[in-house]
Amino acid sequence: MIRRPTYNNRCFHSAVVDEFIDDLHARIADKDLADMFVNCFPNTLDTTVKFNNKDGAPDTFIITGDINAMWLRDSTAQVWHYLPFVKKDPKLKELIHGLLNRQLKSVQIDPYANAFNDTGKESVWSGDLTEMKPEVYERKWEVDSLCYVIRLAYEFYKTTDNKNYFTKDWKISFDLIVKTFKEQQRKNGRGPYKFGRITSWSTDTVPGDGYGNPIKPNGMIVSIFRPSDDATIFPFLVPSNLFAVKSLRQLSEIYNEIYEDKTAAIVAANLADEIENAVYKYAVTEHLNYGKIFAYEIDGFGNRLFMDDANIPSLLSLPYLGIVDCHDELYLNTRKFVLSENNPYYFVGKAGDGIGSPHTLINRIWHLSIIMRALTSNNEDEIAHCLKLMKNTHADTWFMHESFDKDNPYNYTRSWFAWANSLFGELIVKINNDYPDLLNRIY
Repeated sequence: MIRRPTYNNRCFHSAVVDEFIDDLHARIADKDLADMFVNCFPNTLDTTVKFNNKDGAPDTFIITGDINAMWLRDSTAQVWHYLPFVKKDPKLKELIHGLLNRQLKSVQIDPYANAFNDTGKESVWSGDLTEMKPEVYERKWEVDSLCYVIRLAYEFYKTTDNKNYFTKDWKISFDLIVKTFKEQQRKNGRGPYKFGRITSWSTDTVPGDGYGNPIKPNGMIVSIFRPSDDATIFPFLVPSNLFAVKSLRQLSEIYNEIYEDKTAAIVAANLADEIENAVYKYAVTEHLNYGKIFAYEIDGFGNRLFMDDANIPSLLSLPYLGIVDCHDELYLNTRKFVLSENNPYYFVGKAGDGIGSPHTLINRIWHLSIIMRALTSNNEDEIAHCLKLMKNTHADTWFMHESFDKDNPYNYTRSWFAWANSLFGELIVKINNDYPDLLNRIY
């Protein structure tokens, strides 16, 4: 069932995107999957975008869905699948340009914040025990938030081949990102960030008087929170650190090619090398059942946490983010682990199987993890399994959700979660490009 808002009720229009949707919809044999694609692919444009001009420049604010705030991570992921269309749609290009303007301005407001308000107003989290500002919705320090900003800026540059977007003001934000990463290596003390919340939900606040559990500096970056917005147990979050390696190398290229700042380029590249060396020295370890794999979190003292979380970056998502090759032996060993019941957040039930998150407790599978499993697979049967799972767990909504009960897909969280919808749309496009025969099946 197609459930897009009517044309006049959509937040943003792109004739190029609509034409693409109509064309691909006609080539998907399974009607439910076809209609899910029509609903999900444009969901960000249809329902979450506020686009205008501010001080003579485009400005785009994108909410995550049923929460009226913009996450740096989610907003990047929500528009990622539209980048291939910007050359044909100038207005869509300006929308993403405006999003980068907003994101990079937000970094200057507070590089430690993960989510922002559209305007300066009091957040529901204004009472958190941290340095809140009116523009900040939530101030959870997550390494991946800043990585996603770099990821979007870099790909926007590669797609448009236009250096003119990269202003001096943008460079101030990029420099602040590098400064923040270096602060949170914690070589010279714990840095300026701390966080607390008065709550009975243990993963929503931070131990150690707001600084997290103890770490021994080793070159990696402390991430007090995961991309699930849950507090880390061991503060060196491995997938986010690997994401930072990729992002810093992209930033080094931006410094070199666009800003012609060789010194900044070398600093970013050296920081990437230092983090990568530390990850492979301290976070790669022998598992009882799977050989050498990546741990999910470490602390530098030798303690390691073996699990994976559905939110991205995850260990499962490393090839998707361009961090490791999907055929890499270390990744394949890790993948076998995270897609097994030895991962405490991998669940199997009557409704299906997949990775969940402490964010939604136990026995709940996230659509993000099912989509990511398919995006990182080279096995057609596995991809088909994932398509069938998503078709059978949308609970008659024809959209993706945050999570669903492993035994009952009608028991789900977040009916309006644009990141999951965008990622599903991206998956269907990838399947059409790489495995078109899979779209000729009925699931």
